[in-house]
Amino acid sequence: MYNASGLKDKDQCLRDFAPLVKRLAHQMMTKLPYSVQIDDIIQAGMIGLLDAASRYDEIHGAQFETYATQRIRGAMLDELRSADWLPRSLRRDTRMIEQSISRVQQKLGRPASESEIADEMGVPLEEYQQKLQQSRGSQLMYYEDFQDEDHNDFFERFEFSNDADPLSLLQDERFKTELVSAIERLPEREKQLMGMIYEQEMNLREIGEVFGVSESRISQLHSQAVARLRGALKGY
Repeated sequence: MYNASGLKDKDQCLRDFAPLVKRLAHQMMTKLPYSVQIDDIIQAGMIGLLDAASRYDEIHGAQFETYATQRIRGAMLDELRSADWLPRSLRRDTRMIEQSISRVQQKLGRPASESEIADEMGVPLEEYQQKLQQSRGSQLMYYEDFQDEDHNDFFERFEFSNDADPLSLLQDERFKTELVSAIERLPEREKQLMGMIYEQEMNLREIGEVFGVSESRISQLHSQAVARLRGALKGY
């Protein structure tokens, strides 16, 4: 179906690679708030796949699936960047969760339980868990998405303050060391969950089946783990 000069059958390509679009969408949804609809992400991804099929004859020697994955993910990110994907109220709740986790863990000298964090926030456990679920979405981008189709670096196209330069953080060995240490300090189940998401690239449903809990519960645990890490790395 494919050769060095491009795709012979684009319709067949769309049929063959639609599962790839859905898989990438479900992986991305792990890191997005519930206000984002997966159907919108899949639709954007299908547009990216169609674009990849149209542009494939512009590159030589690259595997189509590798190229398509970049185009699909880029189309999804473009769709997200064009929308208010995380409302201000959810950003506020996310900061509140992170601050509460930091305070209670400093008091206890160990990872805090959900009930202890909820007590620190002064809310019932059920409300805290709901905030966790709603605050999903603090991580959006992948490092490999930091280049556009013309190979322009993301950090050249968007300005950041010198106090929080993401590229500097990525290159900072001390930051990497602290990140590894913070991950090691996570409760065991949250540490396992992070490995499944970021190393094994499992989606919420798959992880839920392994843990024997619902997708929403996995989402809560992921948000809590991210909040712990962000609080632990606040100095960076």
